[in-house]
Amino acid sequence: MQNKLQELTDRLYNEGLSKGKQEGEAILDEARSRAGKIVEDARSEAAKILAEAQRQAAELQSKTDADLKMAAAQSIAAVKQEIGNLLVNRIVDKDIKDALTAPEFVRQVIKTVAEAFNPDGAEPVPLSVILPETLRKEVEPFLKKELAKTLGTGIEAGFSKKISGGFTIGPKDGGWFISFTDETFRELVTGYLRPATKKILFGE
Repeated sequence: MQNKLQELTDRLYNEGLSKGKQEGEAILDEARSRAGKIVEDARSEAAKILAEAQRQAAELQSKTDADLKMAAAQSIAAVKQEIGNLLVNRIVDKDIKDALTAPEFVRQVIKTVAEAFNPDGAEPVPLSVILPETLRKEVEPFLKKELAKTLGTGIEAGFSKKISGGFTIGPKDGGWFISFTDETFRELVTGYLRPATKKILFGE
């Protein structure tokens, strides 16, 4: 009886030990499988993060290169414009100032413009002209006598220290005028000169 009891105890022990060993190995295999999956997932995620970082770096590099090229092009264009402006202004300023402070030239331009206001056969338009104070002596008699007689209408002449050269002209009773001052002449002339100057300087 004692032997049978010992045999039964040993058998139960061995079976429990074997079952526990099998369950332990199954748990260990499951843990190994899960660990492998975790490592694989981590590697896959790391690869995705690296690929995205490389894509963003390439995109940033491309954008930076484009921005640098644009900035360089704009800087070069601004320098060319400045050079062209300096050259044109240097050429134009003195010539325009000399011309628009020369009494004979100013008289001739006023006459041409005034005649355009008063074409043949039309009702005469009384005009108002404002000139530099420095031209009063040389131009006022011409306006009030010779030009008024030619046009068959009165001309009101005003003189201002604010105008350094040229004149403004318009209908006496109107609310508008045309400017032929040195400033407007300069803008007009340089507008024509700049494209030619740009082509000569930079071949554009």
